[in-house]
Amino acid sequence: MAHARFETHDVANQPPEFAPRDLWAEDVALREGVAREGDAAVAALPSTYGGLAGDALYTQGFDANRDRPRLRTHDPRGLRIDRVEFHPAYHALMDAAISHGVAGLSWQSAAPGAHVARAALSYLHHQADAGTSCPLTMTHAAVPVLRREPSLQHWADKAAAPVYDPRDVPIADKRGVTLGMGMTEKQGGSDVRSNATVATPSDDGSYALVGHKWFFSAPMSDGFLVLAQAPGGLTCLLMPRRLDDGAKNAFRLMRLKDKLGDWSNASAEVEFTGASAWRVGEEGRGVATILEMVMLTRLDCMLGAAAQMRMALAHATHHVRHRRAFGALLIDQPLMRNVLADIAIEVEAATALAIRVAGAVDRSPGDRREAAFARIATAIGKFWLCKRAPVIVNEAQECLGGAGYIEESMLPRLYRQAPLNSIWEGSGNVQCLDVLRALSREPPAVEALRAELGGPRGVHAGYDAFVDPLLASLSSGMPGEGGARRLVESLALALQAAILLRANAAVADAFLASRLAQPHALALGTLPAAIDTAQAIDRILPA
Repeated sequence: MAHARFETHDVANQPPEFAPRDLWAEDVALREGVAREGDAAVAALPSTYGGLAGDALYTQGFDANRDRPRLRTHDPRGLRIDRVEFHPAYHALMDAAISHGVAGLSWQSAAPGAHVARAALSYLHHQADAGTSCPLTMTHAAVPVLRREPSLQHWADKAAAPVYDPRDVPIADKRGVTLGMGMTEKQGGSDVRSNATVATPSDDGSYALVGHKWFFSAPMSDGFLVLAQAPGGLTCLLMPRRLDDGAKNAFRLMRLKDKLGDWSNASAEVEFTGASAWRVGEEGRGVATILEMVMLTRLDCMLGAAAQMRMALAHATHHVRHRRAFGALLIDQPLMRNVLADIAIEVEAATALAIRVAGAVDRSPGDRREAAFARIATAIGKFWLCKRAPVIVNEAQECLGGAGYIEESMLPRLYRQAPLNSIWEGSGNVQCLDVLRALSREPPAVEALRAELGGPRGVHAGYDAFVDPLLASLSSGMPGEGGARRLVESLALALQAAILLRANAAVADAFLASRLAQPHALALGTLPAAIDTAQAIDRILPA
């Protein structure tokens, strides 16, 4: 007797797979920003990475986060090895990024625009996997600092090289290396001047480190920049993982951090038990040395925040274009269109600001005003973009409904990751205090900010109404610490508006009407009725 077949339902009203797709070709705002700030000689380099990031790397990102790093403190014989093991997808992500220049393009090419092209590469890679961006950005930022020490030139050269070699062997046996950092201690956090790790000079010019680090980033790197108290004060040092004779340096990985997100990347607690390290910069100038790196890593926090917002919105837009509810596609429903367009305007402004700062970094060596602008705009942008990312990602999640809360979607990973850039490289309060410090003590930074904000005056009445009092406040004295966040938020919005106006961006008017007009609504999806929502949405993800 034949058995009856019972079908409970047909699979319908579900969007197709998000990937594969070309993250570069689809991103109008990114391509326009790179064209404005970069140079044709290198601007084409990110174009080849967009298809890879939106296909193979996108898939590998899921694997690298699903199977988290594991710490092996000892080998089967009981010997201390302090080794972190990763899923093969992690190594594939690192190999693709380094070979395409995410960590080293800025230093491999002397062509104008190399920093901008590298920023675009980092932005694209971060959308596929954010965790690997940690060792990539630290490796990138360490190169100019290491180049200042002739004895460490080989470290700088190999950090800039487009070669990924994950083997746990001495640097002499490698063509390419990665670098991590160890700044934070239990008792100090952001207050690194309270660090207690001691660096004792040795006869051969090295130092012996004794102490601990509460956060030790990317612990399988070949070398680590650490801060320790030398006889002359807080000093920056390079500590190799392996010594020249192949022996493991004298440090112990105590445990890996069980983090909210950033699962593909390992972060550890470490103890130094006489580890050998070499000085980078002068004794007592450790903070100044590290700050040179921090401007580059903070820029990558901006790029990462913008990238997370972009990927979250792309997923939301893809979903609502294929999902029907209440008799119509979600994309055709006015309130949903308002929400998406509002997020799209935010994402475009974030991307424009991050790429503008990358352009300023690129021009800094020969342009003092651009160097001063990069210095203050990095702190302003890092504060604001990183604050906006969790809000934007959560709103994009809501567009998917329950599907946006399921791990098969990328949205939960983005949501866990979004707050981290606010914490990395100085919290929001640290950024705001840094801006106050620059405004009160660094006249070139103030003048560069004035020039940037003053350039578009007279183009848009709404812009003038917002910026004129802000410019006046820069001359009337800085607010106290309690008012720093309000000031930095206003500066960030003004900078974004100025960049969009100067670029004649398609969403410039919409940004001004929704962000600078007073009073403005705080919730997303509250755009004025006159704004062209279709234009904003179509620029984010072409239909």
